[in-house]
Amino acid sequence: MRINNTIYLIGIFLFSLVGLCNGSRGNVQPNFLGCVDYCVRTECPTMKLPLSLRLTLWDCPENCRYMCMQKITDRALVENTPVYQYYGKWPFYRLWGIQEPASVLFSIGNGYVHYYYFGILRRDIPNAYYLKPFMLMFSLVGINAWIWSTVFHSRDFPLTEKLDYFSAGLFILYSLYYGVIRLFHIQNKVIIRLLTVVVTMAFLAHISYLSFYTFDYGYNMMASVIVGSMLLLLWVGWAILQYIKPENKHRRSYAYLVILSVAGTSAAMALELFDFPPFLRVFDAHSLWHFSTIPLMVLWYRFVLLDTPNEMRLGKY
Repeated sequence: MRINNTIYLIGIFLFSLVGLCNGSRGNVQPNFLGCVDYCVRTECPTMKLPLSLRLTLWDCPENCRYMCMQKITDRALVENTPVYQYYGKWPFYRLWGIQEPASVLFSIGNGYVHYYYFGILRRDIPNAYYLKPFMLMFSLVGINAWIWSTVFHSRDFPLTEKLDYFSAGLFILYSLYYGVIRLFHIQNKVIIRLLTVVVTMAFLAHISYLSFYTFDYGYNMMASVIVGSMLLLLWVGWAILQYIKPENKHRRSYAYLVILSVAGTSAAMALELFDFPPFLRVFDAHSLWHFSTIPLMVLWYRFVLLDTPNEMRLGKY
């Protein structure tokens, strides 16, 4: 019951994000619209954007929106009035054309963790261990997810948004797929193929719905909550059993690492609930969430590197 309550609370946290993401008021304010209109009419006919902005695909109207957003935010801070979001984003300072520098930096950090441990897994895990290919694919799927997170936070376009969401969804779904194979010691090739087909079809159906029917943020969040809750339940339940089951002769003393990693990642999502205007116009709750997942993923890989020799010693290969 305690685990179910935890998942329920996490679900509430995640669903609340939808409301937060819809809180853009700045881009409909008359002073913003007037500023942008004036800038486009007076500046765009003669303005030549710096090379960094042209390389990151900014155009003059977008630059006008950025300049007006910053000007209005400057005034709001001086007058102690509310700071608004614009088009779903806080008024971040850009850097070399990058829209959200902190989220980009931390996305790169997360991707590097997967890249670093991909090399370690490939070198240190024996080829005979049945989970090795799944471990390596886990790292590759993680690298892919954080590459597109980096791209999306650099420049927010409809295409980069979809690739970020789809890659993140694939990573969550693959994490569940890997967890089922590991926790139930599935080695039968037929069962693995059937499971692979089911997971693949579920993912294709998910992205097809979002791509060809409607890009529904609420539905996408709900899908992530369901899969993430299943993943949390499996790993945390397994880890707890390592410590409370008296007849367990092969307790994994390192199981706490998976609790810290999986449950910690879910709990870190609560940062999104406390969304706030970015500190120094750089660090917001979303970027801090990305920062928090870096050490949590290191803990996950530490768990994997301790778990593998133990499973092989017990003959689970």
